[in-house]
Parts: sequence; structure tokens; C-alpha cells
Amino acid sequence: MDPTIQSILDRAGAQPDDAIDLAEAALALAALDRPRGVGFDWYRRHLDQLTGDVTREAERVTPAEALTAVLARRWGYAGDVDSYDDLQNANLMRVIDRRKGLPVTLGILYLHVARAQGWTMVGLNFPSHFLVRLDAGGARTILDPFHAGMNRGPGELRDLLKAVLDAGAELMPEHYEPVSDRDILLRLQNNLKVRHIRAGDFGKALAVIEAMRRFAPLHAPLLREAGILYARLGNMRAAIDALDRYVSAPGEPETQRHEAAILLQSFRTSLN
Repeated sequence: MDPTIQSILDRAGAQPDDAIDLAEAALALAALDRPRGVGFDWYRRHLDQLTGDVTREAERVTPAEALTAVLARRWGYAGDVDSYDDLQNANLMRVIDRRKGLPVTLGILYLHVARAQGWTMVGLNFPSHFLVRLDAGGARTILDPFHAGMNRGPGELRDLLKAVLDAGAELMPEHYEPVSDRDILLRLQNNLKVRHIRAGDFGKALAVIEAMRRFAPLHAPLLREAGILYARLGNMRAAIDALDRYVSAPGEPETQRHEAAILLQSFRTSLN
């Protein structure tokens, strides 16, 4: 791993959730899948330009209107509805290059630019579709970065929930709960991990998990996932080490801990 990328991710891993530089960490993760030597500076300057444009726009319209006017209309950021599962959509650098991406990747842009104005914005624990909540200018607004920053009221949220889950789904209080920036990064990288696993590329999926462990070293489920993938790749000693650490981690569900212990024992037996 490039030392600059490693330093950024390790720093995020050592920081409390509210101190993480979300966009910088997302750029570092994006650089892992870009040609070696691709710099950060152009992308940082673009983020600064977005921030400046929103600052000027907010002099004449509300904060929510300024964000959507600049990001969605002026710069054309929107969801990739034609090739949603394209890996580029979970890579912040490629999203900036292409002006389209997944809800969570686009949401990181909204979060960065809004917070740079001094506004309060958080990601929400809404299932299967990332949304952001803005508290600024005396108003609270839920925005949908994937759909051009659309303002989602209760009716639209209910319809969206039924669309992404099923017709019987109903809004619950936890759907409005904020998520930490570390959890946003985990959600971002989970998109890559899942797609690599679906494609049968366990090596790339494992590389994603190992990068996730750098910025979320206390997130024990990553040890379990790493152990399973190490085993799929034939590295049984690494699989045993990861699962042994998972079984010993505090606070994990007993069912998953028990299943991991059974796997761990079977892996140990296979080496005897």
C-alpha cells in the first residue's frame, strides 16, 4: 500500500469518529483502485471549488437550495441509474471524474461541502439508499444526493423505503438516526466488497477488507470476514489468526461468535 494512503487511513483509524476527514479518507480509499501515482491535489482543488461555489450561492438562496443548485445542477452530480453496479460508482475519484455514482459516494460530497460552510449535516441510517440530513438556516431538510439532491419529505421517504425494501415496509425512528463518518466509509467500501465477492474475486474482496481494517480497527466483523476470505484463498494460518481474534473480541453477537468458533476449530483441524 502506498505510504501516503496508508498514513491517511491509519490516522482515520486512530481518530474518534467526529474527527475523521471524511472526503480525504474516501479519496485515499479511491486511490487504492487507481493507477499508482495518481495524485490527490486535483481532487482536493475540485472539492474546494465546490465549497466556494456553494458559499457564493448561499448568499441568495437557502443552504439546501445552494447545495442542489451547485452540486446537482451546475456540476451535474447525480446517481448512475444506467450502470448502478459499476465499481467506479463507489470510487470518489472516479465519481468526481464522471459526475455520477452511488448514493453514499455522492453523499460524501454533500457532507464535505455542507460542513465546510459550517452547516450541520449527517448521513442517515436509512436502509439500502444513503440520505443526508441538513440542519442550517433554521430548517431541517433530508436530501437525496442520488436524485439530484431532492428534498425528501415523510411521504417521499415512505415511498422510497417501500421501493428499496418491500411494499410492507414502514418508516421507523431508527431510519432517521445519524450514522458516524466511520460507518459511512464502511458502507462505501461494503459496496466494493460485495461486488468483488459476487464476481468470485476473493483476493480483491480481501484487499478491500484489509483497507477497511485500517480506518476501522475496532470493527470486529471485519476479522470474521477476513478469516473466511483467507480460507477461500487457501491461507489457513491467516484465516485462523483472524477468526481467533474475532472470537476473542468483546461485544459480538453470541450466535456469530459460536459459528466463527466452529469454523476456527475446523480450520485448525485441517492443519493437523
